[in-house]
Parts: sequence; structure tokens; C-alpha cells
Amino acid sequence: MAVPIMQAVRVGSYVVKQHITGRKRYPLVLMLEPLFRCNLACAGCGKIDYPAAILNQRMTVQECLDADAEAGAPVIAVAGGEPLLHKEMPEIIRGLIARKKYVYLCTNALLLEKKMDDYEPSPFFSWDVHLDGDKTMHDASVCQDGVYERAVAAIKKAKARGFRVSINCTVFDGADPQRMANFFDEVMAMGVDGIMTAPGYAYERAPDQAHFLNRQKTKQLFRDVFRLGKGKKWRFTQSPLFLNFLAGNEQYHCTPWGKPLRNVFGWQRPCYLLGEGYAKSFRELMEDTKWDDYGTGNYEKCADCMVHSGYESTAVMDAVRRPWHIAKVALFGPETEKPMVPEISLANQRPAQYVFSKQVEEQMEAIAARKPAKAPRVKVVRTEGANDEAPKPVEAEQSTAAD
Repeated sequence: MAVPIMQAVRVGSYVVKQHITGRKRYPLVLMLEPLFRCNLACAGCGKIDYPAAILNQRMTVQECLDADAEAGAPVIAVAGGEPLLHKEMPEIIRGLIARKKYVYLCTNALLLEKKMDDYEPSPFFSWDVHLDGDKTMHDASVCQDGVYERAVAAIKKAKARGFRVSINCTVFDGADPQRMANFFDEVMAMGVDGIMTAPGYAYERAPDQAHFLNRQKTKQLFRDVFRLGKGKKWRFTQSPLFLNFLAGNEQYHCTPWGKPLRNVFGWQRPCYLLGEGYAKSFRELMEDTKWDDYGTGNYEKCADCMVHSGYESTAVMDAVRRPWHIAKVALFGPETEKPMVPEISLANQRPAQYVFSKQVEEQMEAIAARKPAKAPRVKVVRTEGANDEAPKPVEAEQSTAAD
């Protein structure tokens, strides 16, 4: 199976405990984003459109460990940006593993071969490599040739070294079902431990706005792919009920608190995909966020979202309530022939609000306020016969060097 049995048991026990104690909202996966900086500029990404001063910010090791302590989720996904650009990432991962958390380090793999020796195989650790299809599809998605081949080489090396490796495949409009099925066959042949897949979210800051799927197209595409995958034993790292949802067989509502995000700004409201405010603590995020203002049917920006960061937790919670249902779907796979469930009405959704520029302005002001004043740079000149141990300052000028 794609998820180790011990991990499945621990996560399942955690979810059951939350239900028994009557906890209405709880995190399943902590999304940890210690930096925004990336070494790619993908057309469908809305995570890196920030000024350099913000892209240069990093969460410290202690801030990452404190975020884990606050949330208490059994699984942690470390994302970005590109996490391997963070110099303290090995220390962060070691600290989380020491707490027996299941950690997925999400990476585009461009630095994976170079950085691999900084990490050790562990049943609590997995590389999660970004691959959006075969060579042509993926290189077009990340807007750079040769990335697919480097990622595949890194995957093979990581598997040879004893690491667990999964892939993260984001699907966009225009994807061909047969080609996607062939790609899933291909990565299974590489020996990856599992596949995570979902449609791309329509980030408002993404350069390419033309290739995001609406919900109807998403459902039909995944139905067609899953139909081609019958009997092929593809291993997914996701709940069978989430895959059933992608195929149009579950009318789920979003549970954004299931995968809360902590990044360099704080705890992001309301979810990993949509940043419309920040809380100073996890408790403030959970207690003060107006959750009912968001989700498909409630908010325009959520209209077409079917991404795992919002709906995977819904599927896991449903599995606890209907264990017989998940057993059936796990055994036979997602339904691909019966009529799809009715779609959620968008008639009463509130219009989108656009707050990105204001947030950037606020963060830039906060960075400037934290920045210490620079000491003047001293220019030194030496004269013939001068004592080398006693240089004489003759002029002072303010430094303008970048940090």
C-alpha cells in the first residue's frame, strides 16, 4: 500500500480520538511553508509573486518546531517555494522526525541529488517530488526544459538509497486521460511508493490563468483516467474517498482547517491555497476565522476548487463515519459509469475580495520595522610607511549593499 500500515493506523487512531472527544475542527496535516523562494517560476503557481524582501524571509528551526507543537497534527507536509533552498532544512526535518511525525518534504528535485546526503531514510520521512505528467507535460508546466529528467534521476537515486518517495501530480485543463494513465504507469515502474494528485487551484497571482480546470471538467477527466486504471494497481497516498470525490461521486464540502498552513507571515487564513489574512497563533486561527465564509458555494474564489488541501480531510472524516463505504471504494475503485452527484450551487456565493497588494504592503512595513539600522561603512586609505596595524579612517559613507 502507498501509506505504511503503521502510519495509517496512527492517523486513523488520531481521527477516531477527535470524533470520540467531540472535537469539531482539528488538523490532519500541518502544511509548513518555511520560505516562498523557489528556483523555478511555474506558470500555474501563485506562491512566489512577492518582492525580494519577502522572498528572502525564512522561518527559523524553532518557529517550525513551535508550529508543530501548536497544531499537533500527526502528518507534516513541508512545502514552499523550494524547501531545499532553506539552509536549515535538514535540522528542521530531523527535529520533526524526532517527535515521531510523518514528514513529507515537497520538492521540485532540482537540488535533491546535491542535498540528499543531508538526510537519512526513515519510516517517518518521505520525499514528495513534483511531477505534472510525462517529460513534455512536466517541463511545459514548470516552464523549463530538462526538469523532468533531473527529477526522475533524483527519484531513482533516492529509491536506491532506501528513501520513501512519492510524487505530487497537479493536473491542468487540456490533460489527456490516456496520457495521464500512461504517466501513472511510468511512475509506478520507477518504483515510487505512491502518487498524490489533484487539479490545480486557480491562484489569482498565477501568470497562466487559462489552464485551470472547472469542477465539471475535473470530474470528467479523473473519471476517464480512473477508468483506464482499472486493475493496474496504481498506489495513491490519498484516501480512496477523496479519489471518489475527484470522480464526481461525493458531494463534499471543504474543511480548510484540516490542513492549516504556517508560513513566514503566520497562520494563513483560511487555507493553504487562499491567503486572506493571518493569525498569530494556531488557536487564534481555529477560533477566530470565519470558516463559513469560505468553500465552494460560499465564496467566489473557492468555486472550482477540488484540491486535497481542502477536501482530503473531509474524505478522511467521512471514512470514520462510513467505514463500509471506504472499504467498498478501496476494493473496487472510484465509480466511473454511474451519474455524478449533483454539484453545489454557486447562487449564494459572496464575491471575491482582492487583498494581496495590501498584505504585501503590510509585510514590507513589518520587515522594514524589524530591520536594524546599518552602521556606516568606513573607507580606509593607507600612505607609504604607515603602520599596517593602525589604518586611518578618512571618510565615512552609508552602506547601500543588499542584505
